[in-house]
Amino acid sequence: MKPLGPFDKYLIHEFVEDYRDGIMSRRDMIRRVIYITGGVASAATILTSMGVTPMTRAAMAQETTPTPSAEPQSPLSVAPDDSRIVGSDIEIPAEDGTMIMAYQALPANGNGSSEDMGTPAASPTVTEGWPFVMICHENRGLTEHIRDVTRRWAVEGYAAVALDLLSREGGTDAIEDQAEIPGLFSEIDPGRHVGDFQDTLAFYSTVEGVDASRSAMTGFCFGGGITWRVATASPELNAAAPFYGPPPDLEEVPNIGAAVLGVYSDDPDDFANNGLEELQQALIDAGITHQINIYPDTQHAFHNDTGQRYNEEASIMAWTDTVAWFAHYV
Repeated sequence: MKPLGPFDKYLIHEFVEDYRDGIMSRRDMIRRVIYITGGVASAATILTSMGVTPMTRAAMAQETTPTPSAEPQSPLSVAPDDSRIVGSDIEIPAEDGTMIMAYQALPANGNGSSEDMGTPAASPTVTEGWPFVMICHENRGLTEHIRDVTRRWAVEGYAAVALDLLSREGGTDAIEDQAEIPGLFSEIDPGRHVGDFQDTLAFYSTVEGVDASRSAMTGFCFGGGITWRVATASPELNAAAPFYGPPPDLEEVPNIGAAVLGVYSDDPDDFANNGLEELQQALIDAGITHQINIYPDTQHAFHNDTGQRYNEEASIMAWTDTVAWFAHYV
């Protein structure tokens, strides 16, 4: 079995919990784990160690996959054609010459449209540059839910952008078998994702109408873990809000320059909470401005209003807390 990194273990635990909670079929859970471990035997080994017993092919074939909500449930949701924002698919140049696919949302400033405003090289009509926020998606890639979250930040007055971290693989929508996506992430050095966000921050520092000196980042699940890592590698970041993400290397915590708001569930089975106490102590020891919020009666991914663990009250509270945190520190 190939060595499993921290993100690999995090993803596998997440899939097992989804299966145990009835959110994911055993068949789909096993398929996702196989993509991460690289083989059936290795997947069986690690799943057995976690108390998941083998299953016959016939039984797997009869299983059905629970269907998540196709429509957003949150009252905070912002439609693509909302007159308060201007959203568009864009590309951002990376240092290695790659064009990173992304979704950008800008405040409409009351006029609802502007020539070329859909491109990052736009010159929006603002007295001062908009503060800037980057959004990192979950292990499913750049989904419509993450685009919705990006638009929500534009409504709050930010120039917002969500990257597609599978751009070099053709983009999220190009992956025929969506179950393969987490496995693709497990094969990519997380440093590549961190570099893409650093390149994005550098690029927007050249965009007229955007004040990238007032910058923030947030991300969810897998994206929460990437947010922690970008914060350790980008001391110029003003604020960060990782939502239930795996912690970074504790030795890197002193490099954080951002004020960090950590958003976590109170579910004892949420693997994202592993190491949280040690992380908090490392933040204290390093003198990092931070606050870790644990929301009651929640489970992992409680903010995703297209998922089955969505908690409306807690998600609105976490969103309000994050908006206030960024308003104070960005």
